[in-house]
Amino acid sequence: MDVEPIKTTVEELLKVLATDNVIGETIETEDKLLIPVTKFGMAFGAGSGEGQGPGSQGGGKGSGAGGGAGIEPIAMIAVFKGVKGPEGVRIMHLTPPNPIGRAISEAVPAVIDLMKESKETVKDLTKEEKKEETA
Repeated sequence: MDVEPIKTTVEELLKVLATDNVIGETIETEDKLLIPVTKFGMAFGAGSGEGQGPGSQGGGKGSGAGGGAGIEPIAMIAVFKGVKGPEGVRIMHLTPPNPIGRAISEAVPAVIDLMKESKETVKDLTKEEKKEETA
């Protein structure tokens, strides 16, 4: 079997799937880092054969390979410099979100608020306990 077509196809697919092509290069501005997010798909096939014509006349063999890859940008992550915690990160969708993605996106601000409230409650309780211990 001639492996040269397979080898060439795989080498070309590896070029397409290089990290910079799939993830993209980070873009840095004065106040933020932008990180592109993509999804990709890939397909590959190869085959070979040999045989003779009708009546055992002539013969031949052949091989071939093919593949394809697609890359689609789906989001951009913005990381704001100097802003700590979840407030410093934003995800900007470049495609319409599916229902689950939409639900998660809508729930995140509420979860962040609950975390802040819990943190404040713990601080208040700790202060009260310290006051009681010193009294």
